[in-house]
Amino acid sequence: MSTFNDFNNPQVKNLPEHLRQFIVDQHYESYTPVDQAVWRFVMRQNYHFLKDIAYDLYIPGLAAVGLSIEKIPHLQEMNDALQKIGWGTVRVDGIIPPAVFMEFQSCRVLVMAANIRQLEHIEYTPAQDIIHESAGHAPILADPDYNQYLSYFGSIGVKAMYSSKDYELYEAIRDLSILKEMRNPDPISLKKAEKRVLLRQQNLGDPSEMALLSRLHWWTVEYGLIGPIDHPKVYGAGLLSSIEECKTCMDQTVKKYPYTADAVHFPFDITKPQPQLFVTPDFKNLTKVLEDFADTMAFRRGGSESILKAIECKNTCTAVYSSGLQISGVFQDLRMDKNDELLFIKTVGESALAYRDKQLEGHDKSYHADGFSSPVGRLKNLDKPLEQAEEAELQTLGIIVGNEAELNFCSGLSLHGRVESIIRRDTKILLISFSTCSLVDEQGTVYFDPSWGRYDLAVGEKIVSVYSGAADRHALEEIVPKAKTATYHKEHTNHQKRYHELFRQVRNCRETLSNFERLNLLWEELKEDFRDDWLCAIEILEILELQNKFQDLARQIRIHLEMKASQEKELSQLIHNGFYLIRKIQIQ
Repeated sequence: MSTFNDFNNPQVKNLPEHLRQFIVDQHYESYTPVDQAVWRFVMRQNYHFLKDIAYDLYIPGLAAVGLSIEKIPHLQEMNDALQKIGWGTVRVDGIIPPAVFMEFQSCRVLVMAANIRQLEHIEYTPAQDIIHESAGHAPILADPDYNQYLSYFGSIGVKAMYSSKDYELYEAIRDLSILKEMRNPDPISLKKAEKRVLLRQQNLGDPSEMALLSRLHWWTVEYGLIGPIDHPKVYGAGLLSSIEECKTCMDQTVKKYPYTADAVHFPFDITKPQPQLFVTPDFKNLTKVLEDFADTMAFRRGGSESILKAIECKNTCTAVYSSGLQISGVFQDLRMDKNDELLFIKTVGESALAYRDKQLEGHDKSYHADGFSSPVGRLKNLDKPLEQAEEAELQTLGIIVGNEAELNFCSGLSLHGRVESIIRRDTKILLISFSTCSLVDEQGTVYFDPSWGRYDLAVGEKIVSVYSGAADRHALEEIVPKAKTATYHKEHTNHQKRYHELFRQVRNCRETLSNFERLNLLWEELKEDFRDDWLCAIEILEILELQNKFQDLARQIRIHLEMKASQEKELSQLIHNGFYLIRKIQIQ
């Protein structure tokens, strides 16, 4: 197991333990010369094609976050640059669960899929790659309003409730993206994976908070436009990392809508071009829309509806009583009155109690190993919430340590037992513990029996907030489920290694401005053994034309590429883009 590398970056260094399990080493040495050539070609396109289409800060933002056109970035170089704007970056293994992604973002750490798209997918890859993650997401972080929005989005997203079906969809999308990035995926497996994604999408039911929030993320962070609606510019990473989609998105066939909270009603398909996009006038508007949506979420609304979302989640969630007491665990059941007011909640399995995100002493997961349950609401004979009762009022109710007490709730629940302890924080009562306790309702249903041991009554008139995850995540040692499938790692044949070596030698000629005569031999080998190539030929042509060397050889290569462009339509645009880039450099 590799040691944790914090890159001497404060944001990375402060990541909580439960997030570090997702971090993997970059292994920079594993990038091949072809990978470096793919990076250089795409980045040169980005620089020349996007400078008039992208948000104004995009081009200067590349250097501001430690990116070079010439080579794939080292994460150390990016971290050195990003820490100047209060961010960091780490590598993860492909697509990670949405809740985990959001928490990294809330910590102001950009997660990076460090693999790079294959040459066959140079225009676009459905899998996350370092071009998308670094050159797409990172440059816009140089804008203070945008990077504040991104971290705030993460802090909201961390608390978003998700369903078990959301996680099933995540696994299906991850599997499909891995298959599509393989060189020659099994057609049957690919078809099954596509069908599985479609099936999961069609059977999500009502979208969860995380699903809705993911739509806002998609229409801003991934596919957002900014500026006047009739002449916007691109800032979304999904567009910035795909030149062709960046161009076509400006067509009139792609509808443009003002960005509002209505964007949550537009689902997206990661496998197809987007039929509509949303335009924000500025980055401050993104935060305003997010704030409006956050007001509809369980962590701000509380109540029975929010507990129902927690039950559907089937993972650790936290309910917060009006007293401030936090109950963390997997919620299993609840009780409501005829007006849907919450009367009782119950968790199952390891649970914990906390206050202000700090676990209460003696109330950890081992003590509450079998779950936790407690009433919600007022007492019949007290004209204020119990959490606000003063000492004299407690004595009137008989709630005195060492005494027997009977508490009758407005819900009809009745509790009888010996008071063992009372926990207060900031003048409010959080918890009253009883021995020999019984808790029953008006129909005689037993909620707690004296033989079950000590009973801890959570005190609070209402559940004011419910959110995903534990209150004290470190104490509960919450481990978010990792994906079951690993990303695809290429294994190179001897033939492919020879191809890589050709790129290495071409790069060496370009960088050292020497051994130009070697290019003729490299071209002959390309023609003979690598007839599918076009990118290495473009790189050789670039050197010859810029250095004004071997004009007959340059003419031969250009004719070969023009013929390939006319015969292989899928390469036509790429090859002509290569010609354009050479011409632009000659003019400069």
